[in-house]
Amino acid sequence: MNKELIIRSSSDSVDFALLKDGKLIELHKEEETSNFQVGDIFIAKIRKPVAGLNAAFVNVGFEKDAFLHYHDLGPNLTSQLKFIKLVSAGKIKDFSLKNFQFEKEIDKDGTITDVINANQSILVQVVKEPISTKGPRISAELSLAGRFIVLVPFSDRVSISQKIEDKKEKDRLKKLVQSIKPKGFGVIVRTVAEGKNTAELEKDLQNLLSRWTAMCKKLPTAHHPSKVLGELNRASSILRDVFNDTFTSIQIDDEELYQQTKDYLQEIAPSKQSIVKFYQSNDTPIFEKYNIERQIKTSFGKTVSMSKGAYLIIEHTEALHVIDVNSGNRSNKATNQEDTAMEVNMIAAAEIARQLRLRDMGGIIVVDFIDMSNPENRKVLFDFLREEMSDDKAKHKILPPSKFGLVQITRQRVRPERNIKTREEDPNDVNGEIEAPILIIDKIQSDLERILKNHKKVVLNVHPFVAAYLSKGFPSLRSKWFLEHKKWVKIIPRDAYTYLEYHFFDKQGNAIKD
Repeated sequence: MNKELIIRSSSDSVDFALLKDGKLIELHKEEETSNFQVGDIFIAKIRKPVAGLNAAFVNVGFEKDAFLHYHDLGPNLTSQLKFIKLVSAGKIKDFSLKNFQFEKEIDKDGTITDVINANQSILVQVVKEPISTKGPRISAELSLAGRFIVLVPFSDRVSISQKIEDKKEKDRLKKLVQSIKPKGFGVIVRTVAEGKNTAELEKDLQNLLSRWTAMCKKLPTAHHPSKVLGELNRASSILRDVFNDTFTSIQIDDEELYQQTKDYLQEIAPSKQSIVKFYQSNDTPIFEKYNIERQIKTSFGKTVSMSKGAYLIIEHTEALHVIDVNSGNRSNKATNQEDTAMEVNMIAAAEIARQLRLRDMGGIIVVDFIDMSNPENRKVLFDFLREEMSDDKAKHKILPPSKFGLVQITRQRVRPERNIKTREEDPNDVNGEIEAPILIIDKIQSDLERILKNHKKVVLNVHPFVAAYLSKGFPSLRSKWFLEHKKWVKIIPRDAYTYLEYHFFDKQGNAIKD
C-alpha cells in the first residue's frame, strides 16, 4: 500500500491531498484568513452566561460569539481561572503547576451561572471551527496534542487510546507515562505511541511543556480576545495526526514549506525524512501530475461513479446527508439478484467510507443500500463498512443495516464540509450548466467496457473536441482501450453534436442502446 501526501501552495492558501494507492482519500485547505483552527487556544472574556442553555457565549474575536457549554468547562475550571488571574497579575513565574494549589472540582451537574460571570477572563480552545452561521464551539478543558501523547493541564489522569488493544502494551505505556508525567498535568497516550520507548515519549512531553510555557508567558500582556497558542501549520498537524510508517512519499511544490516539513519530519521520524521531495516543474502543476484535479472533478458532484457501472447519489439537507446506492445499467455475471445487490453494496461501502473522509461529511448520514434478504449478507456488509472506516480519524458510529437496507452513521464534524463546485458553464447555453467535461470521459469508458463484451466492432460518434482528446497524443486513450480490450474503436467527430453528447454504433451502423 502506497500512501502519498501531495502539498500545493498558492499565494493565499495551501492544499493537502492524501492519496492511498493513487486514489484521493482526504483533501484539506489551509487559508491565510483562517484564524480559528481546531486546537487554537485563546485568552477571552465571557460575554454572557445563559442559564436556560447552561452555556455561555464568549468573545473570541469572531463575528459570532463562540459557544461554551457547561460540560465543556472541565472539572478543574476554578483552578484554571485562579491560575490565569495570578499569571496575568505577574504573581506566578513558574508555569509548571508542580507548586500550584488546585481548587475543588466543579459539580459535574452544576449550573453555568454558579461558576463563571460576565467579563471574566478565561482560556478556551477551539473544538469545532465556525460552520455556516454558527460561531466556533469551544472548551475550557485545554489539551496540547503531540505526536505520541496529548498533554492536559489542570488534571492528573493518565488515559490510553482505546485503539491499542493489547492489555500488556496498555499497562506498559501507563506505567511509563506515570513515571515521567509532571505534577498538575494529565496525559492521553495516542494510538501511534504503541511500541514506543521512554525517550521518544519524554521528548514529545518536553516539547509540549515548552509550548505550554511559551503560551503562559504571553498571558500578562495579551489583549482580550487574542490567540495565545496556535495549532501547528496544517502540514505539520496533518503529519502529526496521520503520518505513519506506511507513507512512501511527500511531494511539495513550495520551497519554504518543503523545508518546514523536512525539519518537522526530522523531529518526529528522522528515518523517513528522505521521502520528502521538492516538486519542480514548469509544465505540469503538481495536482495534475498526480491526477488529483481529475479526481476532484469526478468525486465531488451529486453523482459519484463507481466500478462496474454502479453509482452513488449524494444529497445534502439541513438536518442530514442521504446517500443512495444504485446498481446502474450493466451486465453482470452474478446468477441472482441477491448476489448482484451484495456485489454493488460492497463496492459502494468502500466508496462511501472514502467520500465521508474526502468531503469531511459530519452529523447524521443515512445510506440506502440495495435491499438484501439474507441476514448473513447484511452482517458481512456491516463488518466490511466498519473495516473500511477504521482509518477515519473522525469519531463515528455505524448502526447495522435495517431490513430495508438503511444504514445510519453519525460522524463528528469539527470544520466546514468540503464542498467543491464541479459543474461548469454550458458552451451551448449561455445560462446553462453542465457536468465537468472530464466526467464524460469516465462515462464513455464505463459504457465502452459494457458494450465491448457483446460487440466486436464499435464506432463512437462524439463532439470534435472530445474526439481529439480521445485520439490525439501518445499513448492516446483509444490506444489504451485497444491494449486493454484487444478491439479497435473507430472515433468519428460530429460537428452537429452538443459538447457532451456521444453515441455508440455497431458495424451495421445501428445505434447501440444503453
